[in-house]
Amino acid sequence: MTIETKLAELGITLPDAPAPAANYVPYVISGNLLFVSGQISALKGRVGDQVGTAEAAEAARGCGLSLLAQAKAALGALDRVKRVVKLGGFVNSTADFTDQPEVINGCSDLMVEVFGDKGRHARAAVSAPALPRGVAVEIEAVFEIE
Repeated sequence: MTIETKLAELGITLPDAPAPAANYVPYVISGNLLFVSGQISALKGRVGDQVGTAEAAEAARGCGLSLLAQAKAALGALDRVKRVVKLGGFVNSTADFTDQPEVINGCSDLMVEVFGDKGRHARAAVSAPALPRGVAVEIEAVFEIE
């Protein structure tokens, strides 16, 4: 089954790949690795204050959809993804918020839904006192490609 078929089966429609918001490129291919720049959530606010964990996890899933859209733009087809290698997740959260892993699971779970075992990855899930444009979540990715 192709990844496109899997996405359709899951009822997932990828957004258009977002344009860079500053002086960087959305992705770089180096050898057999695809590095996708951080994708920000549409959700704004600080997790643990204005934003709850479940809402932030859904925003992280949205970041994951943007990561997949960028990968598709870079590769032409998501079937070229051999493995999700690593996600780096950043959560705009209060100093006492400690559920960053649960937030970033929104993206991690998506990768496993879409790619199965090839979607299991290394990961960082860290707090940040602020993120670009005041968003709640930002996630970057590294994919191994064929």
